[in-house]
Amino acid sequence: MIYHIPWIYTPVRTVLAIWHQLTKSEIPELAKCSVLMRERGRVEETIHSMQRAGAGSLQVISDFDMTLTRFAHNGMRVPTTHNILDNRLLINEDCTKKMKELLNTYYPIEIDAGRSTEEKLPLMVEWWTKVHELLIDQRIRKDMLARAVKESSAMLREGYKVFFDHLAEHHIPLLIFSAGVGDVLEEVIRQNHVFHPNINIISNYMDFDHTGVLQAFKGQLIHTFNKRQGALSHAAHLRQVQDRPNVLLLGDSLGDLTMADGVTDTHNILTIGFLNDQVEERKESYINSFDIVLVKDETMDIPNAIVKYVTSSRYSK
Repeated sequence: MIYHIPWIYTPVRTVLAIWHQLTKSEIPELAKCSVLMRERGRVEETIHSMQRAGAGSLQVISDFDMTLTRFAHNGMRVPTTHNILDNRLLINEDCTKKMKELLNTYYPIEIDAGRSTEEKLPLMVEWWTKVHELLIDQRIRKDMLARAVKESSAMLREGYKVFFDHLAEHHIPLLIFSAGVGDVLEEVIRQNHVFHPNINIISNYMDFDHTGVLQAFKGQLIHTFNKRQGALSHAAHLRQVQDRPNVLLLGDSLGDLTMADGVTDTHNILTIGFLNDQVEERKESYINSFDIVLVKDETMDIPNAIVKYVTSSRYSK
């Protein structure tokens, strides 16, 4: 089969023809103005390779806060899993004030394009540790978490139901790797009715005593820039997907790029980065790091389009 282009006859499997398929017919969403790519050729070849391998070879690894959830809605920031705990049911006004002060101190450091990851690491540990200590002091009750989530303005990205449901329908594992609070994260997904059996979560989980009161956080602290260590330490947990060599990775931070480091023998890894904040300052580093960068895009349009294409057998061998 050939495409007829004026003065040129091009085989369908060539890069030009594949790119034509992806952008013009198969994945028109890639032409959105919010989509940036450094190497279009590599993106097209990776997606096509994944599609030919089929759904049985694919797994998805994703961050949660500001990746599966929105960054903002109607001009207002959407709360992260930690922010959802800022509820009078759970914490007092003084705790709220101190958490906000920590946010104002450390968040600018987290997204500072002028600082190296090595420089940020100890500061992120400080931030997460101080926040967790504040929360433990509040003696948060487990039975109030669901209500706090329900009363919050937490929102998954537009198109989330299609994303979660399509992965479940095709039995594609979804590993959510979050530096947030796992108990809250689960409740957000559950209340949106998309907590399917294909989902596994690595996050900071609360440890409640026998009366249901928060007494500590379990296991290794997970923050934005130590996900590689988390991925490697949870390698045994990932064995169930080691026979799926194609990875679609979603994140909103450069630290998220290491989330697949616990997966061995990968054939293709396609990374999508949501650039939500300080776009001009961070655009270059994101374009140089992620395969696809989505600028202030509050939807799941691109991940949904890619997963739909990969699970299609239309052009498979």
